[in-house]
Amino acid sequence: MAQLKGERQPHEQGWQDVFRYMAPERAHGFMGNTVTSSEAQAQRAEIYDSTAVDSGRIFSSGLASGMHPANSIWFGMDVGQETDEERTFLDNAARIMFENIHAANFDAAAGECHSDMGPAGWFVIYTSEKEGGGYHFEQWPIAQCYIATSKPGGTVDTIYREFELTIEQAVNDYGLKNMSAQVQDKYKQGPENYSQKITMCWAIYPRNVYAVGPAMAKNKAFASCHHEVATKHMTRESGYDEFPCSIPRWRLIPGTPYATGPGADALPDIKTLNQIQKLELQNLDIAVSGMWKGVADGILNPKTVRMGARKMIMMADIKNMEALKTGADFNVSFAKGDQLRANIRKILLADQLQPHDGPTMTATEVHARVQLIRQQMGPIFARLQSEFLQPLIERCFAIAYRAGILGRAPDSLRGRNFTVKYVSPLARAQRLEEVTAIDTFLLGLMEASKLDSTLLDMVDLEKTQREKAVALGVPAKLLRSPEDIMTIRTKRAEASQAQEAQAQQQQLAAQAGGAMIDSVAKAA
Repeated sequence: MAQLKGERQPHEQGWQDVFRYMAPERAHGFMGNTVTSSEAQAQRAEIYDSTAVDSGRIFSSGLASGMHPANSIWFGMDVGQETDEERTFLDNAARIMFENIHAANFDAAAGECHSDMGPAGWFVIYTSEKEGGGYHFEQWPIAQCYIATSKPGGTVDTIYREFELTIEQAVNDYGLKNMSAQVQDKYKQGPENYSQKITMCWAIYPRNVYAVGPAMAKNKAFASCHHEVATKHMTRESGYDEFPCSIPRWRLIPGTPYATGPGADALPDIKTLNQIQKLELQNLDIAVSGMWKGVADGILNPKTVRMGARKMIMMADIKNMEALKTGADFNVSFAKGDQLRANIRKILLADQLQPHDGPTMTATEVHARVQLIRQQMGPIFARLQSEFLQPLIERCFAIAYRAGILGRAPDSLRGRNFTVKYVSPLARAQRLEEVTAIDTFLLGLMEASKLDSTLLDMVDLEKTQREKAVALGVPAKLLRSPEDIMTIRTKRAEASQAQEAQAQQQQLAAQAGGAMIDSVAKAA
């Protein structure tokens, strides 16, 4: 624990500086400092421009709505070359998981987590199991968390969380008999000690030796140990089949498991803008009330003069009191302030979707901006997928499957690893180039086929449209399987053949009737 604290300490000052200008109340715990609500309010009073705060809020909400919107399913599962039975199970499992995730407190917890991504560049969300296969999500304050990776360059799979509990809370959570002798004695002394706080440490890390599918939590792949920091007394030991925390990182700090966020890039502009706004406010009274010079001529005493409405000032000569022009130029600060605000919004990606001034964008301009966001967010979004959404879905799937709420998986899926496929707005934006390429190619092919119709033979139009539907995120349940399509086409062909046969029979009957009439007429 001491080693992990030492590894994180050099970075805490940087995170705290960014939090000070973007969200002062969330800097609680860094550098050993506590931030009360009154202290956070006092720090907010020192923020003279709210551009960084507002941009950070837009940044966090943009991540949430772009990665895991609550109003549309944003992920699916794929094992590759799956059958219709396997595809049906995976789609149904994804739908059930999506409904249960957003029926829980995921949106609230994830929103809090994204508030830390902008200033610090990382966050921790813990997924626990509720009775019946449900989920509960917790946002762990990053000031309490110390992280590490068991493999070089791997994802975070080790976390130590140091937090405080009152004696009463600790006894209710762990049980009196599991607490140290010191805590037990204080608890037995009476309610006057219940509110005393003790520091606890919760460590989750991979076990070197573990059993596959064990019945006891102590034999699972990841160990979970709770102990009192002061006495080093173990209060609980259990385990998890998979790492319960998702810890994504924006941009890694070389040689450490920690990261920095876009707020660190914008910090110089934020500080400069704040200082400019401070100077503007300091000079605002001069700009409004003006600055004056006065001559002490025995009648006018500048030290006692009070400027204001409906006041008479005695002086021997009108020139003994005149307005004094300052060398300040607010136009310079206005121009520089606008430039800095634009830089801050650009760095925090708060200016990409809609211009703040000017006419409404056309559809072409919106498409161009979405493409730009995709290019900017591509590498970062891939990291967030692998370190945030992938572990989260794997954990939720394991919880739901063990609880039996997903039903029985086909035997053919046993032993096969699934991958998470994303159909969120940002994920779909990443696949827009595929859709554009397909449309452009088909348009050119149709034009060329007017000269040579055999060119259409080179493309399987059915597979092309199915691939386009996948890229656009069309729900699989809306697309018929190849078997269903073949059945429909067979029935359609049979119905067409039956109609043709019926028409031929009617034609033959009509011909026979006509021949009979002719023969009767001739006989007559």
